[in-house]
Amino acid sequence: MSDSENSARRSGHSGYSGYSEQDVQRTVTELESKSATAARIFDLRRIIGGLFVLYGIILTVTGITDSQAAIDKAQGVNINLWTGIGMLVLGVLFLVWLKLRPVAPPREVDSE
Repeated sequence: MSDSENSARRSGHSGYSGYSEQDVQRTVTELESKSATAARIFDLRRIIGGLFVLYGIILTVTGITDSQAAIDKAQGVNINLWTGIGMLVLGVLFLVWLKLRPVAPPREVDSE
């Protein structure tokens, strides 16, 4: 009997957990992929970029449909249109940044 088997018997563990090495590896791989997916979904660039695009669309449509009275109230500047276009550009930049530099998968750190 080897030393590891003796120490396992003394500690009360038989060394057999009921799971094969392949089962454990598959479970670890699934959890790592879920973690990477969650990191990509909740990346702040995606959330901020999406909100800027959404609000930019709303303001651009509002600016296009503004009356002359609303434009005159802003001293002749169609502020909704220009702000909407700016927000659209900023939101698209955030989303392009996300696409060009995605979240790197976490690196494994050895505890040894």
